[in-house]
Amino acid sequence: MAEALSAGLLLVVLACAVIRPWGWPEAVLAVPAAVIVIVTGAIAPGHAVAEAARLGPVIGFLAAVLVLAQLCADEGLFQACGAWMARSAVGRSRRLLVQVFAIASVVTAVLSLDATVVLLTPVVFATAARLGARPKPHVYACTHLSNTASLLLPVSNLTNLLAFAASGLSFTRFATLMALPWLAAIVVEYVVLRRFFATDLAAGAQAAPDEGAPDGVALFAVATVAGTLAGFVATSALGVNPAWAALAGAAVLAVRAMIQHRTTPAGIVRSASPGFLVFVLALGIVVRAVVDNGLAAALAHLVPHGTTLPTLFGIAAVAAVLANVINNLPATLVLLPLTTAAGPGAVLAVLIGVNIGPNLTYAGSLATLLWRRIVHDHDTDVSLGEFTRLGLLVVPAAMTLAVIALWASLHIFEG
Repeated sequence: MAEALSAGLLLVVLACAVIRPWGWPEAVLAVPAAVIVIVTGAIAPGHAVAEAARLGPVIGFLAAVLVLAQLCADEGLFQACGAWMARSAVGRSRRLLVQVFAIASVVTAVLSLDATVVLLTPVVFATAARLGARPKPHVYACTHLSNTASLLLPVSNLTNLLAFAASGLSFTRFATLMALPWLAAIVVEYVVLRRFFATDLAAGAQAAPDEGAPDGVALFAVATVAGTLAGFVATSALGVNPAWAALAGAAVLAVRAMIQHRTTPAGIVRSASPGFLVFVLALGIVVRAVVDNGLAAALAHLVPHGTTLPTLFGIAAVAAVLANVINNLPATLVLLPLTTAAGPGAVLAVLIGVNIGPNLTYAGSLATLLWRRIVHDHDTDVSLGEFTRLGLLVVPAAMTLAVIALWASLHIFEG
């Protein structure tokens, strides 16, 4: 009974997060579901408390990064990126795609996939319109790279933060091991997207007028982000939670914004998306109930153990399939306890599956669903068939090369 109840509630929570009936926030049904699994005994209260304690630092880190990204947008960073892309594209759609790949990869890695979807995608739409270029290749690059390019740093994705906490790696060691998989997957994305959208890219575009270099406001945001990244490295080396570095970077921009009357304390709180943070916590408790009531035992027979190349392939494949069935965030919560004992290589293989795999379906990632809404708001048609065909071309190839690159990195840097 507990198994059926917890599994059913998880499906309801995920379905409502995908559909968002009547525009409700994701937490509206996730919180009652978490309360139900606790009250009915589907999860022991002690396990619920332990799960909340495990997710607490991760959620705090996520909140700081979300605030940092929004304040960077308020500083004009993304508008500056759009101006740079327009100037450097010099009226060529293929060159614009290169610029979008460069910007989206860096933004995703440093400011998280949500920044790419929510803040960069509208800028890319505006830049393509300014140049008279067809937007589809460039906005597709945004959604694919919001998932694929989130492999690099612990701060790039909520799934990364969970894996980072489970892996026992330092910030720099995590980035070192994931650098080659990140590059390999991005190269595959570029080659496939350029080929897939060859007709759109062949259409003409026009050169944008030179509007000068980004102003000092955007440069201040760049300097703050660079300092925050240095803080991530320093805090990790000192054994301090890197969330403090993210908090410091957000605080610098927040104080500046409030002094200049461009935001308020309430605005800063809203930029942390407290409703989504509560959703993550509630979802974690529901997933823990599902795991405790049999899912972990069922998956234990499917998840390979070890860090050989075939094993890493198997782990990534299971993670990708599960991400497309129940979404990548629950998949990460389910799989990490089953792979942590095998070492960081297995944990990072899970990350490859849950980050690249969601490019196959709309439901694989909440970021993809959000991107779809933004695309529709800009009157651009995105068909399920086209999305899936592109995913079938990209995902297997990108995952294959990323896993091989991870295996190579483990041998090179871990001896």
